[in-house]
Amino acid sequence: MKEGAIRPRAVCVIRRGAEILVSGAVDSVKGERFYGPLGGGIEFGEYAADAVLRELMEELGAELAEVRLLAVVENVFTYEGRPGHEIVFVFLGRFADPSLYERDELRWTESDGTEWLAEWLPLDHFAEGGPPLYPDGLLGLLREDGTGAG
Repeated sequence: MKEGAIRPRAVCVIRRGAEILVSGAVDSVKGERFYGPLGGGIEFGEYAADAVLRELMEELGAELAEVRLLAVVENVFTYEGRPGHEIVFVFLGRFADPSLYERDELRWTESDGTEWLAEWLPLDHFAEGGPPLYPDGLLGLLREDGTGAG
């Protein structure tokens, strides 16, 4: 991401009962492990809803169904000692293939060789004292929404 640029992103929260599918990462400068729903950048000329469908297909080879916009949030943060600023379209959805809910973790490899793991974690895992769930404010939105998919 270009320094000083605002990055548009689209993510999809997929629920399995009281759990959500998240991927974790570590900020080595802060020494912090954090999590977030799957998704990625919105390309120029692409609608956010199309971006989230594309990202989940690229990452997991998974089709989404019943995708709906939950909220748009602004996320201003520091990662690896560098400032970041995102506008994040947060969608709720479900997997079209029900067998994906039976797997406890999903793995994929980016084109640059980076390996990722997505796992189902309960919302309570991110309660006070737990690891952060990004983008900021997402935990509160999910608790308010209360709907489940899957």
